[in-house]
Amino acid sequence: MNFTVAIVGRPNVGKSTLFNRLVGKKLALVDDTPGVTRDRRPGDAKLVDLRFTIIDTAGLEQSGPETLQGRMWAQTEAAIDEADLTLFVVDAKAGLTPADQTLADLLRRRGKPVVLVANKSEAKGSDGGFYDAFTLGLGDPCPISAEHGQGMIDLRDAIVEAIGEERAFPPVVDEAETDIDLRKSAGEGDDDEEPAYDETKPLRVAIIGRPNAGKSTLINRFLGEDRLLTGPEAGITRDSISVEWDWRGRTIKMFDTAGMRKKARVQEKLEKLSVADSLRSIRFAESVVIVFDATIPFEKQDLQLVDLVIREGRAAVLAFNKWDLVEDPQALLADLREKTERLLPQARGIRAVPMSGQTGYGLDKLMQSIIDTDKVWNRRISTARLNKWLDAQQTQHPPPAVSGRRLKLKYMTQVKARPPGFMISCTRPDSVPESYIRYLTNGLRADFQMPGVPIRIHLRASENPFEGKKRR
Repeated sequence: MNFTVAIVGRPNVGKSTLFNRLVGKKLALVDDTPGVTRDRRPGDAKLVDLRFTIIDTAGLEQSGPETLQGRMWAQTEAAIDEADLTLFVVDAKAGLTPADQTLADLLRRRGKPVVLVANKSEAKGSDGGFYDAFTLGLGDPCPISAEHGQGMIDLRDAIVEAIGEERAFPPVVDEAETDIDLRKSAGEGDDDEEPAYDETKPLRVAIIGRPNAGKSTLINRFLGEDRLLTGPEAGITRDSISVEWDWRGRTIKMFDTAGMRKKARVQEKLEKLSVADSLRSIRFAESVVIVFDATIPFEKQDLQLVDLVIREGRAAVLAFNKWDLVEDPQALLADLREKTERLLPQARGIRAVPMSGQTGYGLDKLMQSIIDTDKVWNRRISTARLNKWLDAQQTQHPPPAVSGRRLKLKYMTQVKARPPGFMISCTRPDSVPESYIRYLTNGLRADFQMPGVPIRIHLRASENPFEGKKRR
């Protein structure tokens, strides 16, 4: 069992830079602006031969518990309680402040192992701040440069000494896989057996939506604890934070993301970084829940987010949040169903669930919809069934003639899953109109129960056995 390390310190001392250095990726957002990090973000760290879980936290800003800064600090305290060891980061270049002394007093009261880290020690004039760190009474400071990777060996040794050899070296006991190729190697026959859905496989779910739609509140309700920072202020979440929990015996990994506004409104560098992080979470997930504010649903940005998820090929579910604030639920539900069908034709049959992250209403139904959509997203259909279906579709509605010549669709097979992708062998594939491809797509949805997921149909010219042979 790996140990857990929390990185704490006042704002802008380089905690997120150190976090990124230890996980080996630019996961946490980094900017010169103080207070970028708000939630606590876990990651898998590697430091020479050490492997452990690292938690990035918000900087200490003393304020009332009801304020945003106060709620951020409560998240940091939760990380300290959860961790086995704390890396207390101070700025050797800027020197100590009263906030550093306050945090040192708090860590002493906790009584857990602490490693004092003097960051930015490569800077000119940092010696004074480094020697001042001895006055905190937390042992010898470890001088490092998180930006340039200096002092990492010393940091490794300090962690091993603080946590102990046994805990540091316990006995030895990735992006979502999509577009799975189903084509068989030469010589293999087609199997009419359609594989069963694996109910035990862990599932990655991203929660996206406009700012203040209630995404973090929804995840907190699933977890049953205030794991993520929430509040009435719009745009609280900046980093994409992943959390794991079990739902009916199945591991669910959820990604909370920053709210995404219209592209034209995103001007600040920090918000651009947050939106880019949210987009990465969509690509990393298998299922995506688009959270709508039920009091103002179907804004243009909501529709663009759904279209984005469908174009990325992910399994999408709509969640109409804040249902507890709706005055006439039945009338609104009928209106939402009509608008969903009319405004989202590219995701016909998409599942939409009214729910409330505040009260917990509809959460089980939402999770069941996510699982049901994932089943469709993973569905595989045998070639024999597809070719019978293709013959019936052409009999019912033959392909149109182009330039006086009939188009012939000869053969169909499923070549990919996650999302379902099909290949049709035909004459003159470039001439098949988009309207006929939509006809086939809608037929697949209806006849094979594949609502609400992206369906991709690729056309390929059939091979001519006489091509290249000379006429006698």
